[in-house]
Amino acid sequence: MNTITMTRMLESAVYEHVRNGMIIGLGSGRTVAALLDVLARMSRSMSIDMASIRFIPTSLQIKMKAEELKMSIGDESLIPSVDLVFDGADQIDANLVMIKGGGGALLREKVLMYAAKKVVILADESKYVDKLTLPIPIEVVPYARVYVSSMLRSISAEPSVRVNDRGYPVMTENGNIIIDTAFSSIEDPYSLEHRLKCIPGVVEVGLFSKVADLYYKAREDGGFDVIGR
Repeated sequence: MNTITMTRMLESAVYEHVRNGMIIGLGSGRTVAALLDVLARMSRSMSIDMASIRFIPTSLQIKMKAEELKMSIGDESLIPSVDLVFDGADQIDANLVMIKGGGGALLREKVLMYAAKKVVILADESKYVDKLTLPIPIEVVPYARVYVSSMLRSISAEPSVRVNDRGYPVMTENGNIIIDTAFSSIEDPYSLEHRLKCIPGVVEVGLFSKVADLYYKAREDGGFDVIGR
C-alpha cells in the first residue's frame, strides 16, 4: 500500500475522532504504530493536549511506541471507560466480520473492542474480501494444547501451533499459546466463533463478529473510503 495514501487515511482518522481528555485503546501492529506517529505530529496543529489523553495499549510493542512518543499510558482499570479504540485487521469480509490476531494480541483487542464507546478499524483495501479465508488465530492455555488441537481436527480444521523462527511456541502476553487454525471454508463466522469458544481450554478466538463503528479502507488509487456499520 502506498505510504502517502495510508498516511492521509490516518490523518483523517486522527482529525475526526481524537479529542482532549479521551481514554483511547490501541490495537497492535504496524498500522497502529504508524497512527501514533501521525497523532504525535498532528497534536500541535489540532491543539491537542497530549497530557490529557490516556492510552491503553494491547501489546508491549505499542506500549513501547507510545512511551517513546511521551504519551500517557493508562492501566486496565480504565477499560470500562474507553472512549475510542483504533485497531487494524488481518481480513475483513463483506459483512464486516474480521479475522484478527496475527500479532497475538487478540484477547486484549477483543476486550477493548467490546468495552469501547467507539471502535475505528484502519486497513488497506487488500484486507477487504468477500469471504474470510485466512487461518483463525485461537488463544489456548498451554495445558489444553493437545486436547484443543484434537477437537479442532474433529471438525475438519487444520490446527498449527504458532512458533517463532527458532521453532519455539509463541507465547502471548497472557502466558498462552496461539493455534492458527485453517478451515476449508468459513460459511458462518458467527456460529463458528461461538463453537470454538465453547471448547474447554480456548481463551479467545480471532474471529471478531461484533461489527465496529467505522472502517477506513485505503485504496491503491490514492484515496480512502469510510464505511459505517
